[in-house]
Amino acid sequence: MKKLLLLLLFFGLLGCSEKNTKTEEVIFAGEIVNPTDRFVVLLKGEQVVDTATLDDQNRFEFRLDSVDDGLHSFKHDPEYQYIYLEKGDSLQVRLNTVAFDESLVFSGEGEEINNFLIELFLESEAEEYLIRDSFIPLEPEVFSSRLDSIKSIKLARLDQLQEETPLSAGAFEAARASILYQNYLYREKYPFWHRKMTGDGNLHDLPEDFYDYRSEVSYEDPRLTFLRPYHDFMIYHIGNLAYMKCRKACDISMDHVGNKLHFNTHQLHLIDSLVTGEALRDNLFRTVAFDYLLKHDSEENFKKFMEAFHRLSGTNRHLPEIDRLSEAIQNLRPDEQVPELAVESNSGKIQTLQDIASEGNVVFYFWSGPQQHHLGNITRRVRALREVHSDYRFVGICLRTDKERWEKLVESYGLDPADQFWAGDFETFVQTLVVDNTYKSVLVKDGKIVDGFANLNTSF
Repeated sequence: MKKLLLLLLFFGLLGCSEKNTKTEEVIFAGEIVNPTDRFVVLLKGEQVVDTATLDDQNRFEFRLDSVDDGLHSFKHDPEYQYIYLEKGDSLQVRLNTVAFDESLVFSGEGEEINNFLIELFLESEAEEYLIRDSFIPLEPEVFSSRLDSIKSIKLARLDQLQEETPLSAGAFEAARASILYQNYLYREKYPFWHRKMTGDGNLHDLPEDFYDYRSEVSYEDPRLTFLRPYHDFMIYHIGNLAYMKCRKACDISMDHVGNKLHFNTHQLHLIDSLVTGEALRDNLFRTVAFDYLLKHDSEENFKKFMEAFHRLSGTNRHLPEIDRLSEAIQNLRPDEQVPELAVESNSGKIQTLQDIASEGNVVFYFWSGPQQHHLGNITRRVRALREVHSDYRFVGICLRTDKERWEKLVESYGLDPADQFWAGDFETFVQTLVVDNTYKSVLVKDGKIVDGFANLNTSF
């Protein structure tokens, strides 16, 4: 009997030992219906953890010895979504790219927190219409009450989840922060949205306690840096602070459309003085820079902003990207030659944008295979524009799409092959031509840029 007990104890300890050696291994796997790329990339923040290739059944798998517990993200170009991973997780996901976020379903070890986070994400998309259309016109006290009722319902659901399936402290706080910062974001937006919707000339007077939540805001928690509600809140929060501060202290009209340099420089100084978290600080500097640069201020103001940005942002890891954007914008100013980027015609001929736009008026516009709803919209828009502007040639450039699929889409949508081209190196196109919105276009006459930031919906 003693030998038996000893053997049982031995094997029990052995089993525990084996379990402990495996508890840190993380598996993240899944299936992608209607894939738009052959790869899935797993990231922690902005750092690539690993890349997986889809097999012939459109499945992928990551096996990691361990992870840093917390928020990660996975990318299946051009879509991405964040996930929460902890040591020992074995997480499965299934999705359909036709409705990427809406189709996401998680199962396995770690499913509870991830399904809860995606539910919050989808709910926030839906509730924004309710809040904007029904809550924003209300007086601030009523607005706050109704907004907080939504917050309370979500927090109660989180507490119930915690009772039924206990989450780790980190997972619980990530979910809680997602709820709270979504609430805070709407509070930051309220005075500006309210003024716009009601037609008031001035911002509404707010109760003294309206911004009390700001005392709980963290400017340095690295766990929250890439949490979308937190990131979105922080962007709007900094803008709000800059506006209010300048409104009180600056001897200048705070039409921040007309005073882009002044307003955005204020934001740079606020980030520099308030934000201590390195990654958050870098990301906020980047956001302000992109926001300013894409508003196409005068060349003189442009240079002043870049001087301030370099001075205040220090060793910002996004500096190369910002400098590339700055240079690209400069190269798209009127009278500059259209960049010599290579594209391929339907017949397989390689041409440059210069070749295509050397004579006459040419409008370059952009579309992508994965965004077929947009493709339908932009196709209808271009056909309508051709009837009005018969002296313009409208040339479509396909991005983020493999060549075979591009050829099929040109045929199925009835596009004129003579005016459709494929860009293999889409990243270079996006960066060089600053393709920052779905209706971005570049108007060229006789090889020279007329408007490097035209919009098919508003510029014609």
